[in-house]
Amino acid sequence: MAGRVFVAAGTKDGRELAGYILQQGYQVTASVVSSYGESLLKSYQGIQVSCEPLDEEGFIAYFYQHGIGVFVDASHPYAANVSENAMKACRRAGVAYIRYERQQTPLDYDRAYYVTDYQAAAEQAASLGERIFLTTGSRNLEAFARAEALQGKELICRILPEPEVVQLARDLGFTPANIVAVQGPFSLELNKELYKKYDAQVVVTKNSGAAGGADTKFAAAMELGLPLVIIDRPPVQYDNIAYTFDEILDFIAVQ
Repeated sequence: MAGRVFVAAGTKDGRELAGYILQQGYQVTASVVSSYGESLLKSYQGIQVSCEPLDEEGFIAYFYQHGIGVFVDASHPYAANVSENAMKACRRAGVAYIRYERQQTPLDYDRAYYVTDYQAAAEQAASLGERIFLTTGSRNLEAFARAEALQGKELICRILPEPEVVQLARDLGFTPANIVAVQGPFSLELNKELYKKYDAQVVVTKNSGAAGGADTKFAAAMELGLPLVIIDRPPVQYDNIAYTFDEILDFIAVQ
């Protein structure tokens, strides 16, 4: 294979995949979205880390400057814009593209409500209860804080314990009493205790797979009989897709 492997590695399994590819003898650049993500990659000696947010043109420039031969898209399952920009850039630059897609968590629950976006999630949650526990991360908190349907409801957000993330929640009107700043994923029992502590009546989440803690979030809500509002993954037609690390390696090997 000619060229370096670029891994969009903004998730835990994405970072592990970047390290796995490195351990097979490939030159690897891992792209992360925060200084925290960068610090977690320091254990992989020899890996090159990029924290620069890149759009389509930025990807193309980076590919040419750093001799990228393969792009492994292990971005978050809900980061559709990253995947779309990466595929467009790869087509234009002649870089091989493959998506690493973590499996969704299967769910059979009669109190699960599936929606397509954050506005629909806010409206559905508002119809189901007064105290709504948000486990969708910080990037879309504003959609809930500003949602007309949720005015007068009590919102609890579970977010990363990073100062800028907590400040974002505060700026959106979340009080310290309604901010759960802790690093996940969480066990079944801890999820249950948090739902009970905050007297949650509705849980809003995504199907980010077991790696994102969806399995224990779902199970805890089911055991407590809480309704689940689940935001579906955005529909993306990936140029190439794989579901295991070894499938990714097989793809890289033939480029």
